[in-house]
Amino acid sequence: MALISAFLEIFQRPTIGDMMIELMVFMAPIWIAVFVGVLVGWAWKPKWVNLNVDVLDCTAKKQESSSSSGLGMVFSQFPSIPSMNSLKPQVPSCISWIFDFGFEKDTSSQPSISSPECSSSKLEKEKSSLVTEDDLKYLHQLVEEKDGGPAWIQMMDRSTPNMSYQAWRRDPESGPPQYRSRTVYEDTTPEMVRDFFWDDEFRANWDDMLVHAETLEECPTTGTMMVQWVRKFPFFCSDREYIIGRRIWESGRTYYCLTKGVPCSSLQRRNKPRRVDLYFSSWCLRAVESKRDGQLTACEVLLFHHEDMGIPWEIAKLGIRQGMWGAVKKIDPGLRAYQKHRASGAPLSHCASMAQINTKVSLNSLESLGSTSNLSEVEALDSASKPSGRNIPKFLVVGGAIVLACSLDRGLLTKAVIFGVARRFANIGRRL
Repeated sequence: MALISAFLEIFQRPTIGDMMIELMVFMAPIWIAVFVGVLVGWAWKPKWVNLNVDVLDCTAKKQESSSSSGLGMVFSQFPSIPSMNSLKPQVPSCISWIFDFGFEKDTSSQPSISSPECSSSKLEKEKSSLVTEDDLKYLHQLVEEKDGGPAWIQMMDRSTPNMSYQAWRRDPESGPPQYRSRTVYEDTTPEMVRDFFWDDEFRANWDDMLVHAETLEECPTTGTMMVQWVRKFPFFCSDREYIIGRRIWESGRTYYCLTKGVPCSSLQRRNKPRRVDLYFSSWCLRAVESKRDGQLTACEVLLFHHEDMGIPWEIAKLGIRQGMWGAVKKIDPGLRAYQKHRASGAPLSHCASMAQINTKVSLNSLESLGSTSNLSEVEALDSASKPSGRNIPKFLVVGGAIVLACSLDRGLLTKAVIFGVARRFANIGRRL
């Protein structure tokens, strides 16, 4: 109604000249936004736009997993910036270029694993080396708060009758933001939660952000797996592909579940979905006292997560903060459905069976792994990477915000939020 009233006021001007001037003033911001959008989109035009790219199918895959999947744990939420894929046709293509290619880091130097065409013993050794004791040591140090990193800043403390949830964040000197959470699920066991998060086949029943999961390699001796996941991202980004190595260590009834990004030479990179190389999402499961009766009938999940999704970290942090609790709440109903599924006598899925192949380790062995933090391949990130994630030209941020704000008129993203993010980036640019 306000727009109609404004137009009526313009047409009520006494002269044609006054009316034309008012129309020009009224339309000028829209044309400026269009011009800036075209300029920004062209400036970030991807190199492959004029190339014919053939997507090659991988022939090294050994097993199939039915159903969709994505992140292996509570932080399947995290980059669960609320999905708005239905808006893709409404948004100018330059917005997608801005987020998918404007901030892309060079991944050409990523290492690759050796070809699987080798002896069975060597192959098994290579599979086991995807996730190593160095990674276990790092996770144990995180759990014991002895990793030497910066202090954690609490973000959230929520609960429901069946679960409680706390989350923290910290910003290391280099690399993306890191997240830590503590979730306690009532009336369940560590073994049930372990199988639940490992079960890619059942995940499709509760995780709507994850669209594909497939097992590429596995080691029946150690339980190590290499899996491919594809996860849905918001409308302004393409979906993301993850090649993840995962393995479980057991110490008594405490389980250290490691998942991290690993190189894979047998799978060709594609333009879409875009592959995420830097990824670490691991957790520790153990029985704790229930808040109801004081018995060891609850399960504690300590999760540590970080990844470089290829979009500005400030935008990712905003999306995580807004979407975190909504995503976490979806996990508990999924767990309860899984408990009923198992109680019904349904056979174990292949992934859940692999979750029960654990490497035994004693507490003394964990403590003797050493105090020097070795992040294995998890933190293989150049110190210059953090500025590259944040040091965005101010005019491009503001211009992109203008285009995005003027393109969205359906009420799903308010202009105030978009311009607020732009102002935050501008302040960051001044401080840098």
